[in-house]
Amino acid sequence: MGSLPPLPSVYPDQENSPAIAAAAVDEPTLLKLFQSQQSHLNFFFQHLDLPQTLRFTRTLLLKAGAGGTIFFTGVGKSGFVAHKISQTLVSLGIRSGFLPPVDALHGDIGILADRDALVLFSKSGNTEELLRLVPCARAKGAFLIAVTSTEENLLTRCCDMNVYLPLERELCPFDLAPVTSTAIQMVFGDTVAIALMGARNLSKEAYAANHPAGRIGKSLIFKVKDVMKKQNELPICREGDLIMDQLVELTSKGCGCLLVIDEEYHLIGTFTDGDLRRTLKASGEGIFKLTVGEMCNRKPRTIGPDAMAVEAMEKMESPPSPVQFLPVIDHQNVLIGIITLHGLVSAGL
Repeated sequence: MGSLPPLPSVYPDQENSPAIAAAAVDEPTLLKLFQSQQSHLNFFFQHLDLPQTLRFTRTLLLKAGAGGTIFFTGVGKSGFVAHKISQTLVSLGIRSGFLPPVDALHGDIGILADRDALVLFSKSGNTEELLRLVPCARAKGAFLIAVTSTEENLLTRCCDMNVYLPLERELCPFDLAPVTSTAIQMVFGDTVAIALMGARNLSKEAYAANHPAGRIGKSLIFKVKDVMKKQNELPICREGDLIMDQLVELTSKGCGCLLVIDEEYHLIGTFTDGDLRRTLKASGEGIFKLTVGEMCNRKPRTIGPDAMAVEAMEKMESPPSPVQFLPVIDHQNVLIGIITLHGLVSAGL
């Protein structure tokens, strides 16, 4: 049997191989592209009509203040940007939504009301889907705002307000791929969103309330009582208990300590696994006769249940040396829980 012919190369034209293509991208090329994009963005900043932008911002503020919803729409890449800006406003506590133009023409336009504003993002201002949407949105009584990057276009002729976003050119060598135009749309929309945030005096706490799953939100929302261990999870003992009799309690609750209490649950002190090692080293076999009360720390750091969880973390890390837990007590020194560093980290703080 003769030998099989060699398999054809996946890249018969070696000039088109991935290795050759990768070598064609170098640091000077990338630097030149970033510098060009920076220049195009600077053109936008230098030529933006600020009074026009101010009227736009105030209009959105008035609509939001009057109980209206600020809707955004767009097609393609402009649609993605419009959706993102809408989400930014929602995260700032401003009623907003994205209205897909095609879906709007098939029933979703029913969400529009006469107190709402509809912001239409389009680079050219001649997007067919948006032009078809305009008369339908106008019939619902919504205030229409065109945001485009060409000064003369069909969309600006049929909207109540127009905003021009100056565009020098796209970074694309053919001036076609929408990369610079969408960048300035995003910068414009998100900057206006922050202006609205300031005008509405949104507090840090209110912002956090809209981001409960994020670290910022948790640090401003979660209290000690929300993340502490309590009741059967507490490693408790009495001061008269022998240390060696409490080893299971010390190790089984995952807190690294014992919480020493009296009959009325008042906190007397704490005994840690570190205290156990030091006691064993100092006392040797004598540890079998020692009680927890004899060796516990009677002045431990503590915290109240209504303190912020982030405050507990700061207290654990404060001088003279960090600790891994804080007993949680009420105003009468009654033990109600324990908060651990591991628990705080697990909660995302």
